[in-house]
Amino acid sequence: MADVILSAEGLGKQYLLRHRIAGYDTLREKLGENLRRLAYGKHSRPDPRAATLEEFWALRDVNLQIRQGEAVGLIGRNGAGKSTFLKIVSRITEPTEGRLRIRGRAASLLEVGTGFHPELTGRENVFLNGAILGMPKSEIRAKFDQIVAFAEVAQFLDTPVKRYSSGMYVRLAFAIAAHLEPDILIVDEVLAVGDAAFQKKCLERMAEVSKMGRTILFVSHNLGLVRSMCRRGVLLEGGRVVCDDLAEAAVARYLEGFEATASTNLLERAQRRGTGRVRLSRLDIRDSSGAATSSVEAGQAVQFAFHVTGRLPALTCSFTIYDSIGQAITCFDSALQGGHGPADKTDMPSFTCELGELFLKPGRYRINAALYCRDELLDHVESAAILDVDQGISGAQPIVATPGYGSVFMPHRWTGPC
Repeated sequence: MADVILSAEGLGKQYLLRHRIAGYDTLREKLGENLRRLAYGKHSRPDPRAATLEEFWALRDVNLQIRQGEAVGLIGRNGAGKSTFLKIVSRITEPTEGRLRIRGRAASLLEVGTGFHPELTGRENVFLNGAILGMPKSEIRAKFDQIVAFAEVAQFLDTPVKRYSSGMYVRLAFAIAAHLEPDILIVDEVLAVGDAAFQKKCLERMAEVSKMGRTILFVSHNLGLVRSMCRRGVLLEGGRVVCDDLAEAAVARYLEGFEATASTNLLERAQRRGTGRVRLSRLDIRDSSGAATSSVEAGQAVQFAFHVTGRLPALTCSFTIYDSIGQAITCFDSALQGGHGPADKTDMPSFTCELGELFLKPGRYRINAALYCRDELLDHVESAAILDVDQGISGAQPIVATPGYGSVFMPHRWTGPC
């Protein structure tokens, strides 16, 4: 079709993973093995700890057609193949099989500092990065002032970018990519590096680019952003496209996958991030009577107990509650109360968060949990638990679901004309 700007046909990317049995060779073992090879050549006995190769398909049989002016959100768990697909589209890596056709010019923002030379100044890197994107010098010069103003780095424009913070890198890189009018703007999670105000400005700029008829490929774990930014959603699992639909439908399918694989033993979860020095082992939800449950009434007391595998002096716990469409509703953080480390001295240390009243409207909610030690992320588990909230009462007022009007119930009282 004439308006198809990107077409992937049977796209696949294979990597060879090298595995070696644990252990290190001593100098004697190395010398002995080399002497055996000299003496026996190819007939020398194999090393029992020799590395083996495993074929891993990061992408397999991906078929997509993206039209000009579409804003498409790519979602999926870590390792699903999202970044690999974007790198192929950006010509950073070549596919192992299949064919990719792109009509027009693509600008990518995948990693902090991509396309920048650390020894050059910000000013010089604007022209270098623009040239990499295929822009003539006259076009870069015409947009230069807009780029600098958007990035808010005028004070450091003649400073080598190796002295820039990661946030300054991202601001300048996004400003270049978004203002040089690419036909396809490709944005990965790199925007998470910037501060909240700059992220908001970037999202507004992406909306403007989309209205100008440009195509946007957007990867984010913030499902609320995907729904608001993109009309279409593509869900990847295990390197394959499992859903290509409206963004709301793709997000719903993604969340269903978490529910299907939910396990109360959090140590079994593969989808996690962090250094792992201390990990979340279990999440218990208890109702107003203290009984373990996965379903509570709106307006009633509830308790969340997060069991952890160890103690650290500055250990903190936080969790975020998301609604059925992946929008963050509220977050609770033990660090904000000034307490550090699990309060109990039992064999299974835990953090406990108690709510006197749960002011969520009836519906299904998802809980992400994390452990921190100062600025170190120790563990982060997506969908640590699924919580069902049933209809309830606060005072004499019933708490009922009102689709399209939010998920939080706030106790209130009206007065009006007599």
